[in-house]
Amino acid sequence: MRWDLFCRVIDNYGDIGVCWRLAADLGRRGHAVRLWVDDASALAWMAPEGAAGVEVVPWSSEPPPLVPGDVVVEAFGCDPPPAFVQRMQQRPPVWINLEYLSAEDYVERSHGLPSPQRNGLTKWFFYPGFSPRTGGLLREPGLIEARAAFDRSAWLQVRGLAPQPGEQVVSLFCYDNPALPALLQTLAARPTLLLLTPGAAQHQALPLLDAQGRLGALRTVPLPWLTQPDYDRLLWSCDLNFVRGEDSFVRAQWAGAPFAWHIYPQRDQAHAAKLEAFLDRFGAEEPVRALWRGWNGLGLWPDALPSLGTWAAACQAWRQNLLTQQDLTAQLLGFAMAKRLK
Repeated sequence: MRWDLFCRVIDNYGDIGVCWRLAADLGRRGHAVRLWVDDASALAWMAPEGAAGVEVVPWSSEPPPLVPGDVVVEAFGCDPPPAFVQRMQQRPPVWINLEYLSAEDYVERSHGLPSPQRNGLTKWFFYPGFSPRTGGLLREPGLIEARAAFDRSAWLQVRGLAPQPGEQVVSLFCYDNPALPALLQTLAARPTLLLLTPGAAQHQALPLLDAQGRLGALRTVPLPWLTQPDYDRLLWSCDLNFVRGEDSFVRAQWAGAPFAWHIYPQRDQAHAAKLEAFLDRFGAEEPVRALWRGWNGLGLWPDALPSLGTWAAACQAWRQNLLTQQDLTAQLLGFAMAKRLK
C-alpha cells in the first residue's frame, strides 16, 4: 500500500522521532511511504541515510498537489492540508489519527473508534498502548534479537566511552528540569559515568561541573547527536537511562534496563495522571515511584536511587510482557487492510 504520513514538528524531537520510526518500519516491510513534515532538519542527524521506501515531502504553505495514497495517517491530530483532504474525497483512503501514547484507561475505550467528518469521510482513532486492547508499541522486526546480541563493552570502547572499573553507566536525555542538580548530587555519591545527550541535558549539567566535567565521584561525557539506531545502542549500553517524551520512553522499555521518564509537562497537570497511570500499569515499587515523581516535580527528591538489580529484573519482566503483544506497525497494517476491504 501507499501511505501518506503527516507530521508537524511542534517542539523537541518526539513527533518526528515517532513518525520516522513508523515510516522506516513501513518501508522495511515493503510499503511506499510519503512522510509529509514541516521541519525535516532533525532527520539530518536522526536518519542521515534515509530509509528504503520512504520519501520525505516538504509540508509548506503550498504543499505539492499529490494524489492521496491508500492510507493517510495524521500523527497526533495534526490535520492534513485542506486541499489534500479535498482530494481524499475523490478516492477515499483509510484515514487514521495516530494518537499520543498513554497508559490511561480511556485509551482502551477509544482505540479503533470512528470519527465521521462533515465532508463524508471517516477518520479512525488509533491509540498506541501497553495492553492487547490498544495499538501496541513501535517495534521493528529483529529489534529484540539485535538487543540480545549487542556487545555493550565493544560499542562503548569504540566511541571512547568505556567506563572505569566500578563505574555505573547512566544516560541523560531530558527537558529543562529543576531536579537536575539533585540528580547530579545523587549520582556523585558513587562512581558514575554520565553520558549527556545534546540539548537540555548538556546545557543544564555542564555549568554545575568542574573544568574536567566532574562532580564528586561523577564523571560526565557530552555526546554528539546520535542516529536513531545509535541512540538505541546507547540505551542498551547503560545501567540506568533517563529519557523524555514518547520515542525515547518506548525505546528505553525495549532496552530492558532501569529507566526514569521525564514526561512532557502540561499546564493543567494532565501529565501527572498520565505518569501515575503508567507506574500503576508497570507495577512500580515505591522507590521507583518516588524517583519518577521527584524527577518530574511531583514529589520530593528521594534520598537515594532504587536498587538497580531489583529494578532491572522488573524492567525485563515488563519487556517480556510487552513482547506478547503485536507491534504497532503490524497492527496498523492489519487495521488499514480491514478498513479497505469493507
